Amino acid sequence: MRFWTSKSYIRCNNVAVQHQTSHKVIKEVFIQGITHDGKTFRPSDWADRLCGVMSPFRPGGPQPGSHLTYSPWCIPTMINGLRCVVVNAELREVESMAWDFAISFAKDNNLQMAEACLIPDPPTSP
Repeated sequence: MRFWTSKSYIRCNNVAVQHQTSHKVIKEVFIQGITHDGKTFRPSDWADRLCGVMSPFRPGGPQPGSHLTYSPWCIPTMINGLRCVVVNAELREVESMAWDFAISFAKDNNLQMAEACLIPDPPTSP
């Protein structure tokens, strides 16, 4: 498992750090575009495809035109030059089959996964 941090997320020593925000822990799973063998996962647009399939699963359910945008619970991103998909744990509570699909996709394709949580930016001083 790789060690990495970014402005909003942190993962230390293979243990997810949880942060309490508005009485709610926001936790996510990062599906990384690299296999356990260290090979880059192909095709190169796999993250966009996965998130496109997951687009109907969103707060309030599918809406007209919602297939044209990504779900806030499943978002493609690049972290340190590596394609990743961030899957929010709220998806598990609302649509467990959709959560299972995303996690099974990663497992079936031997992709590395990491749990993390949202760390809000510190307040700016006036």
